[in-house]
Amino acid sequence: MSEQVKHVTYADAGVDVDEGARAVDAIKAAVKSTSRPEVVGGLGGFGSCFSMQAFKDMDDPILVSGTDGVGTKLAIAQLLNRHDTVGEDLVAMCVDDVVPVGAEPLFFLDYVAIGKLRSEHVAQIVSGIAEGCRKSGCALVGGEMAEHPGVMNPDDYDLAGFVVGVVDRPKMIGPKKVKVGDVIIGLPSSGIHSNGYSLVRKVAIEGKTVEELNQPLDELGGESLADAVMRPTTIYAGGLIAALKAGAPIHAMAHITGGGITENLNRALPSHVDALVERGGEDGPAWDMPPVIPYMIKRAGLTLDEAYKTFNMGVGMSIICDANDVDEVCEALSAQGFRPFVMGECVEGSGKVVYK
Repeated sequence: MSEQVKHVTYADAGVDVDEGARAVDAIKAAVKSTSRPEVVGGLGGFGSCFSMQAFKDMDDPILVSGTDGVGTKLAIAQLLNRHDTVGEDLVAMCVDDVVPVGAEPLFFLDYVAIGKLRSEHVAQIVSGIAEGCRKSGCALVGGEMAEHPGVMNPDDYDLAGFVVGVVDRPKMIGPKKVKVGDVIIGLPSSGIHSNGYSLVRKVAIEGKTVEELNQPLDELGGESLADAVMRPTTIYAGGLIAALKAGAPIHAMAHITGGGITENLNRALPSHVDALVERGGEDGPAWDMPPVIPYMIKRAGLTLDEAYKTFNMGVGMSIICDANDVDEVCEALSAQGFRPFVMGECVEGSGKVVYK
């Protein structure tokens, strides 16, 4: 006797293809708003196409790729039900990793894994990704929404991003251009950005209600903890590429992400040069720092050495240039809306970050 087969649809298994279609419809306008002339076709193909014709005049075009995520900041976004800015964080973490060699971000793809697909949530997330792409000048050419019933909780989601940029090999910047006597310039961060959030959650978020997190705090200048920790990561790539195209004589850059200044600025140094950073005293660095950073340092009881390896300490990107070009570089950066400041100098050493 044959076994009777029970009729089970994909929806019965927890995957709503109709909601997926609604989500795609909800993000089409956001995706279109990021388009560049080089984009071939639109959303909906199996693969995304991008013409390289515009770069044929380069001597030696080099493609530069990067991928990253947002990390446990997403857990706070889910707690607060705020999904409109984490997409900007995702783009920032990717595009600002390719710009330190002088690469212009060209196109971006995202991957959204979610427990239960809700078109309105996906639309908020992707609208943030589109905003990040517009700020950095790259096109959002495609992505993937993956519903994972039984693997992820319904309200959980994770994000990954992928970017491809291009730079002409003769115009590449990096450690080979850095020398003793160069000056290190900092660009301010907007806050914690997207690193250190496992610590942030442990010392400042866990055990608090949403109402408590939305209360203004004197220590944060009247801002709520929710607003302070959810402020999106500053995107530097668009302005930095504009400054480079305008002729700013920059030698190298360092994106200050996980590991802080201590474990990122050294990536812009040759093996015989140290970065001597003016750290300041116990009250903080020699530059302004968003109040949420010292607040977290105090809550966690971090030493200065620990703090400079955990948070960005108010610096989202470091720029290295010749001492004679500091004014010119700062003017070029200011013209792009940045507020540059000198944070140190390059000295003889062994390729590490030291403080004074």
